[in-house]
Amino acid sequence: MSGDPGDPGPEPVTDLFRAAEAGDPEAAGRLFASLYQELHTLAGRHVRRFDGIVTLGATTLLHEVYLAVSAREAARFPDRPRFFAYASRAMRGLVIDYARNRKAKKRGGEFQFTSLDGAEADPGPGRGGDLEQLGEALEALGRLDPPLAELVDLHFFCGFSFVEIAALRSVSERTVQRDWRKARLLLQEHFEDASA
Repeated sequence: MSGDPGDPGPEPVTDLFRAAEAGDPEAAGRLFASLYQELHTLAGRHVRRFDGIVTLGATTLLHEVYLAVSAREAARFPDRPRFFAYASRAMRGLVIDYARNRKAKKRGGEFQFTSLDGAEADPGPGRGGDLEQLGEALEALGRLDPPLAELVDLHFFCGFSFVEIAALRSVSERTVQRDWRKARLLLQEHFEDASA
């Protein structure tokens, strides 16, 4: 009977966050299971963003992230947005590692594709070496200003709006927008320095 006071029902996500934060590996597993659909959507975004480079499916990527997250002993995610930012960073790292490994194999990953008329095919943003550069740029941003790197993860990779991020950080939306512009400038600077 669902109204039975002895039956606690499903565990609230906030309780799972607290228990996982305290280091309970079972709570971390239950948390992951309760957020599976949202995480699957996030994994799908990563796969689509790097379509053509990564042949992983969203489900495979999500399961790989679960293994990576559950293996970490000091994983800290005090609330939902930070958990998603953490999961997104793990997904991004796995996608970049996968692309590096694929490129390193001697299956043509090191060749430049050209069209039939001899012009270089434009692989588009987030392709090939750009994927590795993006990973390096975000790691550099994380060392320089971790809150800005988290902002990029939350907005660009997790899909949180500036309003949601502002509420999470207890700041104004304008402050988040200003930080976003700063993060974009620092990332652009990194890309320009890398190409020079």
